[in-house]
Amino acid sequence: MTTIPAFTAATLAATRRQFLVGGAAVAAVGLATAQATPAHASPFASATTGGVDRGTIQRWARDTWASLVAMTDPVTGLPADNISGPVDEPRRSGYTSPTNIGGYLWSTVVARELGIIDAGECLERLTRTLTTMARLKHHEPSGMFYNWYDEASGDVVTTWPEDGNTVYPFLSSVDNGWFAAALMVVRNAEPRMARLAGGILKKMNFGMFYNKDARPGIGAGLLRGGFWDVKPAVNTAEGNYLGNGPDVFYTLNHYDIHNSEPRIASYIGISRGQIPAAHYFATQRVFPDTCDWSWLEQKPVGDHKTYHGIDVFEGAFAYRGMHIVPSWGGDMFEALMPDLFVPESTWAPRAWGVNHPLTVRAQREFGLDDAKYGYWGFSPASRPGGGYSEWGVEAIGMNPDGYVSDMERTHYDGGFAGCREGTNPAPAWGDGVVTPHAAFLAMQYEPRQAYDNLVRIERELKAYGDGGFYDAVAVKSGLVARRYLSLDQAMVLGAIGNVFCADVIRRNFTRGAVQDTIKPLISIEEFGAGIIG
Repeated sequence: MTTIPAFTAATLAATRRQFLVGGAAVAAVGLATAQATPAHASPFASATTGGVDRGTIQRWARDTWASLVAMTDPVTGLPADNISGPVDEPRRSGYTSPTNIGGYLWSTVVARELGIIDAGECLERLTRTLTTMARLKHHEPSGMFYNWYDEASGDVVTTWPEDGNTVYPFLSSVDNGWFAAALMVVRNAEPRMARLAGGILKKMNFGMFYNKDARPGIGAGLLRGGFWDVKPAVNTAEGNYLGNGPDVFYTLNHYDIHNSEPRIASYIGISRGQIPAAHYFATQRVFPDTCDWSWLEQKPVGDHKTYHGIDVFEGAFAYRGMHIVPSWGGDMFEALMPDLFVPESTWAPRAWGVNHPLTVRAQREFGLDDAKYGYWGFSPASRPGGGYSEWGVEAIGMNPDGYVSDMERTHYDGGFAGCREGTNPAPAWGDGVVTPHAAFLAMQYEPRQAYDNLVRIERELKAYGDGGFYDAVAVKSGLVARRYLSLDQAMVLGAIGNVFCADVIRRNFTRGAVQDTIKPLISIEEFGAGIIG
């Protein structure tokens, strides 16, 4: 098997959740002492519309918001990464990230739109959080934030609270992307916050992550995974792409996969003139169809097209009569979270407009028809019984190690036609793990199917508590990961906000420069995705 190049080997979740994988049992979460403000008049009727009961959606949103209230320190306004503990005393994790903070910010806007909190409380919460962020230690030459802060003090985490290990303060391109995205939503959704949110955003330059020489000879580069401003105990690439301030120590990996979460940072950097537009076409839709890349779990099919002078292999994987542009892990998060902010399907109807609905269909058909779990929705989340894991539909992912879908970690490998035989082309699946936030992300494309799936997860699998859906559940054993992660809860509220509140996240994120630059850029592409035959 060909060795995987260094820039493709790192999983996309590594810098975001690298410390969450552990063996400690996940305890039950209770919110008795941290309930959200009572709901004001709801915009939802309790009637059923199109098979989706709006009263149920409102209840799910209200309970999900309650978990975020419980996670958030009342002084700093920073949300913890997760909460666990006895039912009468929720325990915060002791750390947070720019992504978590961003998720809380956009969730606050959604909570206001849903009538869960009023405009005054929304403003108060946004002000508290952003006032804290304005004073936090950060990398001043680039305006970027460190990956881990203590949510109670705002201090940069240098000793991991769970095991006492030393942490080298890291600055992640994708985590800063999600925080910047939240700032862009807030400044438009709440004009009274525009000056504070805009002041923080103005300092953030995503050119700090952009390596123009990452793909020699094609005329555009890639984003690094991130950097340290103090040399860590790992191999790095020393430099400074902005030429502003001292050199930093970059990760060796670049984000070179198109259908993945770092494209939010690409969208922001391009829209703000910090990264060239051609960068969008430098990322690969799928890796090449030659035997040098036969470590992929199936051989892609497709043609080459040229955009902005760059040759793009518009390849796809085949699954259940569909051609799908794969993500790294075959999970819903990587494929659909950027779509919470950019209306990709509408703006790129021949690309994302084809691929996103097929990705959702593939997840549903895998869970119900292939693996026969009876439920569906697979995305990185907690591991029932303790720890954290990446869950996905491996047949539509490029990672050779796989984002698995069951507790037994069953792997699929269909082989690479003409180069090698598959090692496990027809797996027997075990105790599947479904993640509710994945079904909420799918609601944009299959609202009735996603809703019915979630109703059954709540009623039959009992994966629901005072703070909404628990993070994950194993469908055969019934083992539930009884904790709440702030990012996953924020994805739930973001999805509800778009589907039931007139695209509240999208319309506030895209107003102005994003629509003017990103819409024409992505509209010209035609993926190799579609129905076979």
